[in-house]
Amino acid sequence: GGEYSHSENLNHFVELACNEAKIKLNELDVIAISKGPGSYTGLRIGVSSAKGLCYGLEKPLIAVDTLKALALSVINSLPLVEDLGEATLFCPMIDARRMEVYTALYNSSLEMIEPISAKIMDESSFVKVLEEHKVVFFGDGAEKCKTLLGGHKNAVFIDNVEPSAKYINQLALEKLN
Repeated sequence: GGEYSHSENLNHFVELACNEAKIKLNELDVIAISKGPGSYTGLRIGVSSAKGLCYGLEKPLIAVDTLKALALSVINSLPLVEDLGEATLFCPMIDARRMEVYTALYNSSLEMIEPISAKIMDESSFVKVLEEHKVVFFGDGAEKCKTLLGGHKNAVFIDNVEPSAKYINQLALEKLN
């Protein structure tokens, strides 16, 4: 499987990233990881590697919510989305399996409005929230919800939003400070 090839190559990817940034591992101040939700195997591999690096380098480890990092990336790129008011909510979605997604709701200040959960999507999903708010849906789980929610006047979909180290680092830095 693809996940196993990543586990075999992860240390090589870390080395490449350090070379690209022209820094040595021991020059890092802290190591940040995306703690999920997501694939159990992928998370386990990432966390294990990060813990090993932290132990060996004697550096702190900071874990950041993947959904929050996704929401931050969309909120920071808001000029791309027109006609959004203060009451707009942001709904990152990570594909789980079948019609299930990991999701949460955030406001434009990145405050969690609805906690992280696994939801099985159907026609009634988000109906109450969509009556009162414009909701921006994004992430790889949002694609399968388009057919269910895409017809609602308050549902906005943004394609191709992926977790980014840039926003994981930004949230980790805030946590560190």
